Amino acid sequence: MANAFYAQSGGVTAVINASACGLLETARKHKDKIQNVLVGRNGIVGALTEDLYNTNLLTDAEIAALRYTPGGAFGSCRYKLKGLEENKVQYERLLDVFKVHDIQYFFYNGGGDSQDTANKVAQMAAKEGYPLTCIGIPKTIDNDLPVTDNCPGFGSVAKYVAVSIREAGLDIASMAETSTKVFVMEVMGRHAGWIAAAAGLASEYTGEPPHIILFPEIPLNQATFLAEVDRCVKTYGYCTVVVSEGVKDEAGKFVADAGLKDAFGHTQLGGVAPVIAQLIKSNLGYKYHWAVCDYLQRSARHIASKVDVEQAYELGKAAVEFALAGKNAVMPTIVRESNNPYRWKIGETTLASVANIEQKMPRHYISENGFGITSAGRDYLQPLIMGEDYPPYKNGLPAYITLRLELITKKLGTFDI
Repeated sequence: MANAFYAQSGGVTAVINASACGLLETARKHKDKIQNVLVGRNGIVGALTEDLYNTNLLTDAEIAALRYTPGGAFGSCRYKLKGLEENKVQYERLLDVFKVHDIQYFFYNGGGDSQDTANKVAQMAAKEGYPLTCIGIPKTIDNDLPVTDNCPGFGSVAKYVAVSIREAGLDIASMAETSTKVFVMEVMGRHAGWIAAAAGLASEYTGEPPHIILFPEIPLNQATFLAEVDRCVKTYGYCTVVVSEGVKDEAGKFVADAGLKDAFGHTQLGGVAPVIAQLIKSNLGYKYHWAVCDYLQRSARHIASKVDVEQAYELGKAAVEFALAGKNAVMPTIVRESNNPYRWKIGETTLASVANIEQKMPRHYISENGFGITSAGRDYLQPLIMGEDYPPYKNGLPAYITLRLELITKKLGTFDI
């Protein structure tokens, strides 16, 4: 009987804790094989520094409450391990921590960079002859992991942005005659326009917001864009625009490039919404308002997609089942069986097939003019926002849980990351 290690990585979501819930509840049903699930404080960093939470101290009720709580209950991180040969010391440290705490199962909950980390850890363990089973658990609001039909976290963001642009559209339409003519809403999506596309679900009939969607996959032609804004205002009385943070100009440069890099080495993007709004003001003279959804879109558990919550939970559960079945260096996936009715099941893929690979929007999901979604795109997106899974409320607010977490006693010396 051995212990397991679980960690959350990257930008958190409204449902990443649902995956943790599925994993922890399933592990507790197999006490004969997994004695305890130790959790890294702030992701893989917690493993390197030997800051590990003891989940055996949590009650069943506390773990169950994770299903309804957004954010990362154990802390997350943006910390990418380098190649095995580039930083062998880090991997050796991980194995030292795993050995001293009898950890033989490694579960890493994150996106493409995280699956890469899990794959490297699996390679290192195999090379050193240490019996470690490594399972990745998908998570990313960007929905850009390959192989899996969709990624936990995306469905709830998709629902949030579609609801937001529909509601904001009604507001703008009410005031457009004598006030604001254009509203620009910025959503996340560095290289893939899945989130921006989801806003298109709100436009069920001609003329409904959003009138224009700007995708990272479609270079921004200013003249064409401005002509479409002008047409919408003159036709409908107002115009709503949803823009992905990663939209590029025709030269391939991010419109909102701030000239900075994040912890993973990715370009740090500034706000693109004010840039687009000012472009409209300067050329067309229309009064505007803009908004950046930012963290609100990924933390909005109060309006989460029921499908998203269920899938996140089941993937956490499947990770444990895969590990106990002897599978290694794999990630459970979602397999779509049909659109209407929406049916899905759990599948699997290797960590190597998803590590550091971005799945962008297929061109046939984007309208011919590049400003909307097609019926094929709608067919793909619609099932992912279906159903409501409201958290419990108290005093008019969602009753989210903050866990009573305790760190285990360290057995090794300090380690600088």
